Amino acid sequence: MKNFIQPGHVVTFTAPVGGIQSGAGMLSGSLFGVASTTAAAGAEVEGAVEGVFELPKAADDVSFGERLYWDDTAKNVTTTATDNTLIGAAVAASASGVTTVRVRLNGTA
Repeated sequence: MKNFIQPGHVVTFTAPVGGIQSGAGMLSGSLFGVASTTAAAGAEVEGAVEGVFELPKAADDVSFGERLYWDDTAKNVTTTATDNTLIGAAVAASASGVTTVRVRLNGTA
């Protein structure tokens, strides 16, 4: 097909202010991705928009299958929908004292 561009599992983002570390979450508009490399602010960086990733989280108690959101101010995953962007669902429970959670990214904006 003539109009096919790419599979879309990984897309090119512009690294945010302050740059981005490999494996960190980044939000551009309503599209969330996990940086595949470290990049300086303003540089192009590939970001995975699908897959399962372990990401930092707020002090929330998370259940398997629960919807998860990105808090772009705190740069972490939260269960709070208000003022945050839906990024996927938990594929493992994570207690409030645990600082990470495994997230299956939803790959949508």
